[in-house]
Amino acid sequence: MMYMPKALLTVRLDQDRIAALDKVAGGIDRDRTYVVTQAIDAYLDSQAWQIGYIEEAVRDARAGDFATEKEVASTFKRLRGARKRKSV
Repeated sequence: MMYMPKALLTVRLDQDRIAALDKVAGGIDRDRTYVVTQAIDAYLDSQAWQIGYIEEAVRDARAGDFATEKEVASTFKRLRGARKRKSV
């Protein structure tokens, strides 16, 4: 990975979160910054996937690529049936 200059970011957290961060950091023999950076990376990856999925859906919608009423009704029917089977 290429070197990227660092910048200071200040975040206010309650004592319980700080203690939890310190516990995780101690458990993996890392510092708090490492744990926070890993958590932020995981969050950003998750959001990037969701945003990409939404952008793709918007492109499809703008192109007029919609499900027909029959396809929607069929999907709802299938999902309702699956839900009923789970609750039994």
